[in-house]
Amino acid sequence: MIKLSKRHLAKTITWRILGTIDTIVLSWFILGDFSMAFKIGGFELITKMLLYYFHERLWFKSKIIESNKRHIFKTFSWRAIGTLDTIILSWIISGNPLAGLKIGGSEVGTKMILYYLHEKLWYRINFGLDKRLKRMKEKRGMAQKMNQI
Repeated sequence: MIKLSKRHLAKTITWRILGTIDTIVLSWFILGDFSMAFKIGGFELITKMLLYYFHERLWFKSKIIESNKRHIFKTFSWRAIGTLDTIILSWIISGNPLAGLKIGGSEVGTKMILYYLHEKLWYRINFGLDKRLKRMKEKRGMAQKMNQI
């Protein structure tokens, strides 16, 4: 059974709202058809939430702690997955492989900036980290006691 994390679910939802708005706007500008852009954004809601959640779970286990390096690596790994998903969905929905490449290509820049900022914000938020913070405090307390001995 999959263990659900409140933090990862909340990050998934907030990121998906930002990402979907970006995809709809870019698709609308490129295709000139709001209904098709909305359809692409709608399908992405489903595929990207699943992909993003599992991406978060994998990164949670990462040994990379230094914040800027971590955010940059996460940004690039997620963008590769997200862009490929956008290209495939846009191609299928529009029926035009070039449209899929244009939409996917154009979102690389906007989404990397948005994702990096999203990561920086969530790095400062303790939502869903109660148990983790408690364990860290306990470890620090034990380390201090060991140093006193």
